[in-house]
Amino acid sequence: MSAILAADAPAPVLEAIELRRYYSVRRGLWRPAQTVRALDGVSFALPAGRTLAVVGESGCGKSTLARQLTLIETPSAGELRLLGEDCAQASREERRLARRKVQMVFQNPYGSLNPRQTIGRILAEPLVINTRLGAGEREARVRALMERVGLRPEHYGRYPHMFSGGQRQRVAIARALMLRPAVVVADEPVSALDVSIQAQVLNLLRELQDEMGVAYVFISHDLAVVHHIADEVLVMYLGRPVEQGTAAEVFARPLHPYSRALLAAAPRLAAGRQRGEALHGELPSPLDPPAGCAFHTRCPHATGECAQQRPALRPLGERLVACHHVERIG
Repeated sequence: MSAILAADAPAPVLEAIELRRYYSVRRGLWRPAQTVRALDGVSFALPAGRTLAVVGESGCGKSTLARQLTLIETPSAGELRLLGEDCAQASREERRLARRKVQMVFQNPYGSLNPRQTIGRILAEPLVINTRLGAGEREARVRALMERVGLRPEHYGRYPHMFSGGQRQRVAIARALMLRPAVVVADEPVSALDVSIQAQVLNLLRELQDEMGVAYVFISHDLAVVHHIADEVLVMYLGRPVEQGTAAEVFARPLHPYSRALLAAAPRLAAGRQRGEALHGELPSPLDPPAGCAFHTRCPHATGECAQQRPALRPLGERLVACHHVERIG
């Protein structure tokens, strides 16, 4: 699905409209609290069976976005529509019911699995809480999904510490899909795995998506991984989108200087291409972001206008870019 929503595009299962999340940070006993704009105006529309990848450095707002999408936190402003229902300011009970439709796969599978429970009990727990299935029906569904993600029948009675990292992540994927959600948010789901295991898990995710029609929001800093799985790419910097478009377009010709720098830093993708400018300096503090374009302190193309005026995210062809000078440098 294009970053610019087409008139004949399918209805999105997940839609964010100017989603924002601000935190109040205390700086000391006699100093006033300060506001951190961790998420500052993110919009996208994700249809069933598609994958939106959210990329950027640590501190850009990726995990904050994941907490909003999975209804762990309440957004400060904006709309979050899940299957057409606005969940941003929903009641506690409405959010509890909506969480059945959006599930999460975490970066560290071992940390997200109860070490005192068997895999069978871990996978059955969502069914115990959210359905009226009997014990036999729950076990049958658990075993069927275990088989589908590549786990053997004897794994049903084993504990998380008895599995490899790749096997644990398969368990986590099975648990996320147990309630047959419309959306799965995967936060760095393969970053802790060996490269060979990463490919297996990514292929499994694509196969399950084709079979179930589930939509993915895939959060990662590894552009090589994103290139393998994404349909759409959202590049974020200090809580704001700087480029949105199809994965094919963004990887073939990134337009924003930050997107170019991220691609240049991925050796497997940058090999054989004209490399973009390397990133210089550290990500500015979210407590004191630069005025104007937040990226201007690290951008080789920055001008006085960039330091004074924040660029709007505007259409450029079939994608959206937030840069004053993108036509000149593109």
